[in-house]
Amino acid sequence: MPGRYPVTFGEVELLRDLDRPDGWMVIRDGVPQSYVDLTDPTYLDFSYTQLMASVIDCLPEGPLDAVHIGGGACTVPRYISARRAGSRHIVVEPDAGLVQLVRDQLNLKSVPRLKVRVMDGRAATTDLRDDSADLFVLDAFSGATMPVELATVQYMTEIARVLRASGVALINVADGKGLPFVKRVASTVSRVFPHAALLAEPGILRGRRFGNVVLTASSGDLPIEALTRKAAGGLTQARCLADEDLSRLVAGAAPIHDGDAVLAPVPPPGLFD
Repeated sequence: MPGRYPVTFGEVELLRDLDRPDGWMVIRDGVPQSYVDLTDPTYLDFSYTQLMASVIDCLPEGPLDAVHIGGGACTVPRYISARRAGSRHIVVEPDAGLVQLVRDQLNLKSVPRLKVRVMDGRAATTDLRDDSADLFVLDAFSGATMPVELATVQYMTEIARVLRASGVALINVADGKGLPFVKRVASTVSRVFPHAALLAEPGILRGRRFGNVVLTASSGDLPIEALTRKAAGGLTQARCLADEDLSRLVAGAAPIHDGDAVLAPVPPPGLFD
């Protein structure tokens, strides 16, 4: 049922999509957090989830062992399970009330082989086994901002430990004019992973508006040519930056380390009205 619901950390709102009878949006503190279509989990409404799907679709065929830091309504696990039968998911979400709401209202039990751990993202990652994941999705936000403690060299090193040699990390970052935070996170990722790429809509990439950027990284090669075609030809017309292009964007931005004072980006007033 649509409405406002108390959760562990505040309140969320469930909104029904008037254009799609089984489409639902989860909003927290005025910020759209998740969108799911309960009958068609391959339908992705948010542009950044479409970009994540572009990366996932370029991975070798077959089921994936995936870790998701930041649960929301479990949009990406639903998508993967619909596309790749037999995939297994560990979802980490610190808000127990939100997890229960998604179970009760958004049919979480329909996602096979999914385990939810109600924990802090860093603590949960420490508990994960070495070389245990094919995909690591980092999509954790406090309001409209990625927590800085999940953007450090030390945490990216933990992600690399959990991923298999050919495993891929997907990281959702939001930023505005000049992309100063994105550049630092990209520098951090590149410090840990030998191969990295960035996907974003041109307007966001040029710093014309606040929005989401998807970083992907791996210890193995990334399918850059396929990613470039997929991003440019998808519903979200996006660019893929890698190698020298990504280095030029980063342009000497310093990696983030635990304890660094980092000014997290704040969206402009009225962005989500």
